[in-house]
Amino acid sequence: MKVVLVGPGAFGQKHLDALAQIDGIEVASVCGDNADQARDTAQKRGIPHWSTDLPESLARPGVAAAIVTSPTPLHTTHGLQCLEAGKHVHIEIPIADSLADAERLVAAQQRTGLVAMAGELTIQQMDVQTFFFRRTNTNALGQPRSWTDHLLWHHACHTVDLFQYQTGQTVTQLQALQGPPHPELGIAMDMSIGLKVPSGALCTLSLSFNNEGPFGTFFRYICDHGTYLARYDDLFDGKDQRIDVSHVDVSMNGIELQQREFFDAIREGREPNASVGQVLEAMRTLHRLEAHLNAHV
Repeated sequence: MKVVLVGPGAFGQKHLDALAQIDGIEVASVCGDNADQARDTAQKRGIPHWSTDLPESLARPGVAAAIVTSPTPLHTTHGLQCLEAGKHVHIEIPIADSLADAERLVAAQQRTGLVAMAGELTIQQMDVQTFFFRRTNTNALGQPRSWTDHLLWHHACHTVDLFQYQTGQTVTQLQALQGPPHPELGIAMDMSIGLKVPSGALCTLSLSFNNEGPFGTFFRYICDHGTYLARYDDLFDGKDQRIDVSHVDVSMNGIELQQREFFDAIREGREPNASVGQVLEAMRTLHRLEAHLNAHV
């Protein structure tokens, strides 16, 4: 199956590494706004074509699907372009940075009948490979970004979606606080979120771009029958003893697992786990959180 990689930035490189591990997948083109970056990636990876024009890349012979890892503000635009060109699309989280745009994507998927999937790492694997030190607005490779990240619509999206997915319920009560906006970036650098579902399960989320230390995050699950900590690809019990999960799936790479689910769904003609329709409820919860934050400035 031939695919297009849209957005050869830091996370795009991780997707290319994962794609190389899957038999039968060929990257036919790399597309990005930065011509030098797109060209260098294509040359380094042995990809036969690159472009700064997405329709040109999508029109390459035999292309069936696209992986969208462009900057968050472009996810909706690029996702819609792929669907309208008749291509299946896998969009990195978040699928949009507003509820209205997320609804547009879902409507386009329903209209075309194509596979459209969100790149939700935490559903494919207990792993959130995000990088929280953003004071200098750099990406995961330490390179300057051309766009500004967002604690709510990007990083909180992982946990909100995971919490509702794991409980099988929609958040009915929520609260949120955020710190003052950064004087240059214009975004809140610290955020605290509390969520509750009808069963009574709670989720407490703390986020900070001011964190100085190891990049990344962890989840602590306080359950009826034990406590568990998920740190990237590793799982520990409440006493910090490692639990072997190497047998759980074919890979310990969350990006590879989500890609395998995407391609399997295309081949089998079914809805993928973490489809854009399935994650829409998380976008609605984020919208409610945003309204709460705006009302309590």
